[in-house]
Order: sequence, then structure tokens, then C-alpha cells
Amino acid sequence: MKRKADTAGRIEIQKDGPYLVTGTLPLETMTIGTNRAGESVRWEKGPALPAGETYALCRCGASASKPFCDGSHAGIDFDGTETASRLPFEEQAEIFEGPHYDLLDATELCALARFCDPHGRVWNLVDQTEEPVAREHFLQEVKDCPAGRLVARDLATGELIEPDLAPSLGLVEDPAARCSGPIWVRGGIPVIGSDGRPYEVRNRVTLCRCGASLNKPFCDGTHAEIGFRADS
Repeated sequence: MKRKADTAGRIEIQKDGPYLVTGTLPLETMTIGTNRAGESVRWEKGPALPAGETYALCRCGASASKPFCDGSHAGIDFDGTETASRLPFEEQAEIFEGPHYDLLDATELCALARFCDPHGRVWNLVDQTEEPVAREHFLQEVKDCPAGRLVARDLATGELIEPDLAPSLGLVEDPAARCSGPIWVRGGIPVIGSDGRPYEVRNRVTLCRCGASLNKPFCDGTHAEIGFRADS
């Protein structure tokens, strides 16, 4: 899914080092809010963090100054080798067909935010989109996926449906899973690999900040498995 960059900002991945962010991109905490059943149902925006025109975000998970890099990657011999596919999203995604929308699902990009689970799960809701309430739940759950693993395609127009996101970075916190999640990159910010090659520009992606993803630079949900905490 190609998208023209909406911002002069960019993220450059340093070899075995941090994410170098340029272009005065806002940085804020985004917390996964849950209902009484513990299901992910909303994003709760936190305060903005002090960030200038250029800043470096920790990629290894070991910085004592998280979310910012303090050079710890060098002391722990961090291996930041990028292993993610370079194929466009639409070539990676499995397609689930529905009466009004298709659901595109690239499982390798899952950040375990769990917005896809309420109301019977999004993979079942795609079949029920003739019914207005089910359609509303389906579209909201797809749009709330921070990683862009899930995208809806309108069969009437052929267009992929995306939320309107201003260029910014969100630091995901997940109290229900007792962990800190990835860096949520929003609004078509270019991500440049350590080899100088750009990744596909997308409206939303999530970058690993625990250092343990097997799909670097993208999050694969490992932060939940290891109980990564940004405050430690």
C-alpha cells in the first residue's frame, strides 16, 4: 500500500543503534484503554513528551533514559539486524472477503494491541457488515489497529480505508498486559532502513522498542511475552 509522505519528518534506523527522528515530529504516550471485560476498546492520549527537531529513540530496550537513547546499545552489543519483509503490504496480506468490505491481514506485523477481539472478533465481523452495528464495530476495530496489520478495503470503490492520522509518534502503554508496547508511527512518516533503503510509506506502523522483535524494525508482539517495561 503505497502512500505519499505527508510530512517532511522521517525516521532513520541506525545500524545496531537507535531510531533517529528528524522533522520536529510530536511524541506522546498512547495507552490502550479497556472495558470491564479487559478488552481493548479505546486509545487514551497522554501528555506530550519533550522532543526537539531531532531526537534519538531507544531501539534496544536497555536505555536508562527511555524512550530516548543513552548509548546502551553499544554496551550490550545489540543486534538490530532488520529482518522484516520489504514486500508491499498488499502483497503480504491475507484477504478475508465480506459483503461490503474485504479485510486485509498481514499477520507478521501484529503488535498485540487486541483491538480486533471485541464484538466477536474482526475476522467474523467482516462477514456481518450488511448489518449497521456490526459494520461500525468492524471499521472501528480495523482503524484502531496501530500496526496497520489490519486494513479494510471498500468493495464499492476499491479504496483502502485508513484513519485520519497527523504525522506523530506514540509510545504505546498496555496496562492490561502489564507491559509497554511499540512506537506507533502515524501519518505517513517515512522509515529508512539502516542500509539507506526506505520501507513502504504507510499511514500507520509500529516499530519495536523492546529490542526483541524477530521482525525488526517492526513490532511482532514480543514485548508482551518478555514483559517489557519502559519505566525500568
